[in-house]
Amino acid sequence: MIDIRAKYGDVGGKSLHKISRKDKENDLLIEVEELSGQNLYGCYQCGTCSAGCPFAEEMDLSPDTVIRYLILGKDEVLESKTIWLCASCFTCAERCPRDLSLTKIMEALRVVLLRKSKDHTDVGTCKDAMGIESGIPQMALVSVFRKNTG
Repeated sequence: MIDIRAKYGDVGGKSLHKISRKDKENDLLIEVEELSGQNLYGCYQCGTCSAGCPFAEEMDLSPDTVIRYLILGKDEVLESKTIWLCASCFTCAERCPRDLSLTKIMEALRVVLLRKSKDHTDVGTCKDAMGIESGIPQMALVSVFRKNTG
């Protein structure tokens, strides 16, 4: 058997993992790992994140499937509504036996899409409490939400 820690390093992005030939072609995986600081190969697909997620029933891909798609190089994960439904509640991160923060991975996927100008909302239609149009980007709203809740 192969010791996954010996091959890929510590979980949580604290040490770099070896990049195989297949991974060099998986630009999305590399970008998500760099943005999130998480080692996606640390996930062993136990499903604890999906079992504890309050929005799992509404998602088209379960949270653990998102990680699996990233590892397999399936770019259709970016078309999923799952990454936009993540409430950043950190339930998955608290329960993960490998100390992975799926919340950070979902945020990294949103950043990847925002960098490609593929936002699923029209912030121009958002109004603040006083009825004034707001030009706040969605990522800023998510970041403020995360900072104020946990």
